[in-house]
Amino acid sequence: MKKRQRVKKNDDFQKVFKKGKSFANRQFVVYFLEKEGQTEFRVGLSVSKKLGNAVTRNQIKRYIRQSIHEIKDELKSNMDYVIIARQPAATMDFHEVKQSLRHVLRIAKVLKKT
Repeated sequence: MKKRQRVKKNDDFQKVFKKGKSFANRQFVVYFLEKEGQTEFRVGLSVSKKLGNAVTRNQIKRYIRQSIHEIKDELKSNMDYVIIARQPAATMDFHEVKQSLRHVLRIAKVLKKT
């Protein structure tokens, strides 16, 4: 993901948490907020220290980023997304992470109709 596609600032995270909607499954919580005039979607990731050491947390983030990269054409583009990993995500492989993320995004109805 390019830098302009990331939610980095705390203010941006807080806006998505307070004004956005959230949906969850067992592995992930997804918050999203529609942004007028924004051409690209932005994604912020949150992986708690409770999920494991730095190696584990970074691996989870890499899996999430790659999953988003592979399904980016299906995501609505005028949104900010914040993805929070839950405990079961620490033991999943890449394909399970991608499948679970796609599932929660489908529940949230933020995937474009195919």
